Amino acid sequence: MTTENQPPPPAPTEPPPAPAPSSNKDERTFAMLAHLIALVGFIIPLGSIIGPLVIWLIKKESMPLVDDQGKESINFQITIFIAVLVCLLLAFVGIGFILLPVVGILWLVFVILAAIKANEGVAYRYPFNIRFIK
Repeated sequence: MTTENQPPPPAPTEPPPAPAPSSNKDERTFAMLAHLIALVGFIIPLGSIIGPLVIWLIKKESMPLVDDQGKESINFQITIFIAVLVCLLLAFVGIGFILLPVVGILWLVFVILAAIKANEGVAYRYPFNIRFIK
């Protein structure tokens, strides 16, 4: 069998480009808050999801960076919520007690990193994020 008759392999697809950095201070501040308000989850159950959701719903129409980063934050918070539930289930076999602090530390680091990037006007993408809201 020769390779002359075979079609070329399909070109790899690239993720959509991130929005250009924003220079509007208010927009960058609200984008940063969409990430940082998730820290309310330490005090209020499900506050880590409700906080970013409220900011996103209020500002998504008027601020493109907040629309993008609000969705990113909400998706990450839902992803982390699912990871915590899985860790709690795995606690019955012992491994969940090891994984839960790891998930918590990663959550805190990524939220702070995302807030810093959003304040710089850069659209941050969380690793390990399930895109529930697109």
